[in-house]
Amino acid sequence: MIREIVQIGDEVLRRKCEPVTRFDGELCKLLDDIKETLRDARGAGLAAPQIGVPVRVAAVDVDEGYFEFVNPVFVWQKGEQVGAEGCLSVRGKSGIVARPDKVKIIFYDRKGDRYSLVARGFFARAICHEFDHLDGIIYTDKARDVRDEEES
Repeated sequence: MIREIVQIGDEVLRRKCEPVTRFDGELCKLLDDIKETLRDARGAGLAAPQIGVPVRVAAVDVDEGYFEFVNPVFVWQKGEQVGAEGCLSVRGKSGIVARPDKVKIIFYDRKGDRYSLVARGFFARAICHEFDHLDGIIYTDKARDVRDEEES
């Protein structure tokens, strides 16, 4: 089901999300809804709080593929990349954000199986952006030169 994407100003975007404790049908439904909503919005990523659910779940859809992350944790972050970002929860704006160029994460899938992953470049940027949402951080908190997209 396509869900409404919460916009900046809604308190759910500022909450530190709770970890997932049950890997069940409810989690699968949430992940399915995130995927459908993300694809409909044509974004690179979407976190559960962006659809009003304050749990540690996010998805990224980039050139490397579609990835679901449950209870993700950074193992390490290396390097730096600086580039433009936007957000489905901050419509019509973009800003310049510094992010790690390479990250290693540990996460669970919808069945509760544990994985690790190393991401670089835009993939790493998308992961960092979405994981920030899980801690109540919006890219505009880190960005410089935030402006309307038509000004960019």
